[in-house]
Amino acid sequence: MWRNGVLEAEDFPFEQVSDYLEQEGCLVWADLCRPDAEALASIAEELSLDPHAIEDATSPHERPKATRYMTHLFFSTYALRSVPGQHEPHLTHVSAFCTRNALVTVRSNDGFDIDELIRRWDDNADLVKYGPRALEYGMLDMIVDEYFEFIETLDDAIEDLEGAIFDENPTDPRELQLKSFRLRKGLLRLRRVVLPMREVANTVARRATANDPSNELTPYFEDLYDHILRAAEWTESLRDMMSSIFETNMALADTRLNQIMKQLTAWAAIIAVPTAITGFFGQNVPYPGFGEKDGFWASIVLMALIAATLYALFRKRDWL
Repeated sequence: MWRNGVLEAEDFPFEQVSDYLEQEGCLVWADLCRPDAEALASIAEELSLDPHAIEDATSPHERPKATRYMTHLFFSTYALRSVPGQHEPHLTHVSAFCTRNALVTVRSNDGFDIDELIRRWDDNADLVKYGPRALEYGMLDMIVDEYFEFIETLDDAIEDLEGAIFDENPTDPRELQLKSFRLRKGLLRLRRVVLPMREVANTVARRATANDPSNELTPYFEDLYDHILRAAEWTESLRDMMSSIFETNMALADTRLNQIMKQLTAWAAIIAVPTAITGFFGQNVPYPGFGEKDGFWASIVLMALIAATLYALFRKRDWL
């Protein structure tokens, strides 16, 4: 609990929330991680929260969104963290109820670093005096920063994939396809989280500026919205890059297959010459040099000359 922007109490009994909310200048934050139905019902009664918002906060597949109710603002989003060596984000559903002088956060698991969030609020203690809107900004700003960290990880992985595709000695095609599939899957999950955040940030920013006559928080929310736009554009560009890599990989595979077919055709033509000549000399009929050593050497020289000529022609045409 903050009073006039100064931290005054921590880890107090939940039943005291309503007492603090009745006092002038108090700002209360409560956090629930994996709450049960009883805890949610209790806080809903304390703050007069809408039952639809309570349902959205506990839904495991709710899309990011922001909704304004009569007594509070509700927004739902996803925080993510990346694991080294993996390209799929670990998502944590994070929801928030924002009233006139309180903020309640609800987390689906402990993947969202709440200690880091508190540290950020402490680093910007001068903003807390502007009420729960400042807490909203700090929370959303931290979530968006995590988006950028994961996007950078994907960007580096996609660059490595590009290098592997154009490598003169490419790695196992199966391994390349598996890595490409994982990157596309991780990027798809990221897009589902990042793109709707533009609407969330826009709604929260409008509500915050409407309740801030001094407009002190306006530059912060504008900067936050700009960061979300950059994250969305970066995500879309990575999606285009993955599509381009997929098409390029298919084109390179066709090119390599054509090169192999040309080589096989060239060697088949070269091998066919000795077969034809030996087949001719193997006929059971008289021919020039029949039964003589000159005929044997003539066939050997003829096979060598024609095979060498074909080899030179195929090399000149870059088939071998």
